[in-house]
Amino acid sequence: MRKNALIKNNGQLNEVDLGEKFGLDENETREIIVQLLSEHKIEYKEDRACNYCLMNIREMKNKRR
Repeated sequence: MRKNALIKNNGQLNEVDLGEKFGLDENETREIIVQLLSEHKIEYKEDRACNYCLMNIREMKNKRR
C-alpha cells in the first residue's frame, strides 16, 4: 500500500503529512525520502503540496548508467 502512496497522493499532501498518514514521524519520512532519492526512484519536483514525484522507468534506467 505504501509503495503506491505517492502516486495515489497526486500532490495533494506534502511528504511529511503523507508519511504521518502511514504512522511515520517526520524523521522516518525524511530517511525514506533520502533512500528513494539515492536509488533514483523519486526526484525533487514541486507538485502542488508535495515536493517529490516518482521517476518514470526510462529516467530511472538512464540515471543508473
